[in-house]
Order: sequence, then C-alpha cells, then structure tokens
Amino acid sequence: MIAGIMRVFLFLSAALSIFVTTAIVYILLRDSWPFFMQIPLTDFLFGTMWTPVFADPQFGVLPLLLATLQTAGLAMLIAIPFGLTMAIYLSEYAKPAVREVIKPALEMLEAVPTVVYGYFALLVMTPFLQQFVPGLKGINLLVPGIILGIMILPYVVSVSEDAMRAVPNGLREGAYALGMAKWQVAVKVVIPGAFSGITAAFILGMSRAVGETMVLAIAAGQNPNLTWDPREGAATITAYIVQMSLGDVAHGSLAYQTIFAVGLLLFLITLFFNVVGFYLRRKFREVY
Repeated sequence: MIAGIMRVFLFLSAALSIFVTTAIVYILLRDSWPFFMQIPLTDFLFGTMWTPVFADPQFGVLPLLLATLQTAGLAMLIAIPFGLTMAIYLSEYAKPAVREVIKPALEMLEAVPTVVYGYFALLVMTPFLQQFVPGLKGINLLVPGIILGIMILPYVVSVSEDAMRAVPNGLREGAYALGMAKWQVAVKVVIPGAFSGITAAFILGMSRAVGETMVLAIAAGQNPNLTWDPREGAATITAYIVQMSLGDVAHGSLAYQTIFAVGLLLFLITLFFNVVGFYLRRKFREVY
C-alpha cells in the first residue's frame, strides 16, 4: 500500500511540473495574443524603437533584445573560460581537502541576493572601472555583464566539475600510460569525455544570465537604447518587465500587454537555449 501511495505521489509531483509549465505558456499566449493582433510580428521583432507609453508608441523590441543578448554574452565571456579552468583545477589538480573547501565557498555565491549584486555593480564596480575604461557611463551594460558572469560562475563550475569527475579513472590511467602530461589528459581526455555535461553547464549559465532581473534593472538602466557599445546603458527585457509591472499602466491596455509579449519572447529564447543544450547532450553524450 505504501508503495502505491508513493507511486501516486511521485506521479502527481511530475504532473505538477508539467501543469505549471503548461499554465505559464497558456497565460503568456493568452495575454500576448491581443497585442500581436494589433502589432505585426515583423514590426515587433525588427523595429528599432521601443516606446510603448509615449504619445506616438513604437513597439520594436530590438533594443531590449540586443541589450539582453549583450549582457548575457558578456557574462558567458567571463563564466566560460574562468568556470572551465576552475572546474579542471577542482577535478584534476586540487586535493580532496582543498576541493571540499573551495567548491562550497564558490557555491555560496549563489546565496547572495541579486539586489546586492546590483548595487555592488552600480556603486562599487562601475566607479572602479571608470578609472580604466574611457567613456564608461554610470549606467552601462559592461559592468552588469561582468557581474552576471560572476553570478553564474558557481553553476558553470559545479556542473562542469561534476561531469568531469564522472569520467572513469580508467580513461585517465590509459592516457597516463601513453605518456600524456596532466594538462593533456584534462584537455584531450577529460573534457571530451565530459562534453555533454559541460555543455549543460554552459546552457544553464546562459539561461540564467538571460533571465536575470535585478542586476540589470539597477545597473544597466531602464532606457530602451539600441546600441552595440556596452559602455552605454540600455534596458533589457527583464528590466522592462520590472518597470512596467509597477502598476503605472492601465490593466488591459496595449502597453500592459507588452509585458506578456516580451515575456513570451524571453520564454522562447530560454527554450531555444535548452533545446540546443538537449541536442548537444544527446549528440555528444558518452555512456560508460
């Protein structure tokens, strides 16, 4: 009887996650559909002006999208090389006692509230970098991108290191028997063997960076600005959602519906990264 109850409980738990995901998709589609009935999809995706609350509203989401991808890209430029290097060190070089200290300490970064990261970026990192980066404005995309890279570093390091440690020691020993140095074993044996797990770490980090809110709302600004210069400020998709969710726009208005339109776009971006990650894991997964 207990086994039957547990089976029902586990089934309901799994079904709940599917129900929640389906409900989110349904709400996004339901509330964004009236917006797309009035604004052509091409104008939404390729328009270069985003001013939904102005007297002459424009609904080109490209400024928000570009700022979002810029900050996420900057974050990955920080997280991928540093995260992979740290994962290699923890997996292949660090002694067990050192690993048991460094890894939990690194994962403690996940416990820091994102608001703290946001004000740290605005009040500490930006003034510091302004001494070295000419033309860096007080509100910019560069510093939030760097802070996002630091924020997602624990995800990348932890998942990558777990994947590397899952590679059988027999492969390492065979490589050592062939005369490979330790760094060659790490690069030519361990990383290829753990490639699917490392890819999952990168995709997880990218999804986390794309969906981050408070750091970008505080330090990147809330002005939709189509720019390729990370030294300037610009609103991201998440920052815009925060700005418009404060209750300043009428419920059911076209400006209100933009919240769900850009939310749907953000959902599709995250879904895309997860599908790519799933494909790469299936294609390159090694079963030992």
